[in-house]
Amino acid sequence: MDKKNIDWGNLGFGYMQTDKRYVSTWKDGAWDEGGLVDDANITMNECACVLQYAQTAFEGLKAYTTEDGKIVTFRPDLNAQRLQDSCRGLCMPVLPEEKFLDAVDQVVSANAAYVPPFGSGATLYIRPYMFGINSVIGVKPADEFQFRMFCTPVGPYFKGGVKPLTIRVSDVDRAAPHGTGNIKAGLNYAMSLRNITDAHEKGFDENMYLDPQTRTKVEETGGANFLFVTKDGTVVTPKSGSILPSITRRSLVYVAEHYLSLKVEEREIYKTELKDMAEAGLCGTAAVISPVGKIVDHGEEICLPSGMSAMGPVTQKLYDTLTGIQMGRIEAPEGWIRVIAD
Repeated sequence: MDKKNIDWGNLGFGYMQTDKRYVSTWKDGAWDEGGLVDDANITMNECACVLQYAQTAFEGLKAYTTEDGKIVTFRPDLNAQRLQDSCRGLCMPVLPEEKFLDAVDQVVSANAAYVPPFGSGATLYIRPYMFGINSVIGVKPADEFQFRMFCTPVGPYFKGGVKPLTIRVSDVDRAAPHGTGNIKAGLNYAMSLRNITDAHEKGFDENMYLDPQTRTKVEETGGANFLFVTKDGTVVTPKSGSILPSITRRSLVYVAEHYLSLKVEEREIYKTELKDMAEAGLCGTAAVISPVGKIVDHGEEICLPSGMSAMGPVTQKLYDTLTGIQMGRIEAPEGWIRVIAD
């Protein structure tokens, strides 16, 4: 298939309208058949539940062109399962996994001309989401929902690509104790918007959110999980009930243990431990893993030994191995790669 005339190497992480998107409606207790549509716009009543009470959840995954020319997605079954968890947490109907996967296949196939070529550094970002669409004025869940999925070609999430970031320890909480931090609800991200804008204005790339109850333990940023490497080479990730379970983080942890034979720990990480870490990174679908070079805690600078010029050695191995699996250069564990087109 001929590709669109796009400057793939200079794409940012932004929205570009593609040809087709998927829509399915839940009404009277059941999902309709669903299918592809041309129209990128949504028509809803001014009193739609999503507009009044933010009853919405979303996912994010990517399609790639592998080295041998296949178009694939990476572990979409886990995105389907995480969306189901989010729906349960927000009183929304659960979308069957097979329906989710079929929507991914349809959307990527219909927009194959927008899947960036191998080696371009770009990918096709896929955004599934669900929301309450019927009119609700009293505080209650919607009765009718739409599940939609669109895609857009994107470049690196952070400007300048893979380079060490400067993070600040935040005074603002991302999620409430025992709240919705562990699901991918739109409202969690709304909570972080003012804070990330403030961080950027002050010269920081991201915020480090601490646990909302004691404010002593590392949790995550506004859009990614943390991953640390200790000075003895152990890969450590924060454990908390209010952290979103990142699919990329889970994959990196597996890679660390089973491909690189590294010791791995998922445990509570206290802010006081940061000065003793050798490397740190932010991991998520959009960025894969972005190295952290400096953490600023109210004027105190914690400079990671890995520095501000490049990824640390362990972080680099993790990045190279996982992207090698995604792009078909390294054999993947069974079930990780879903082939859309050969």
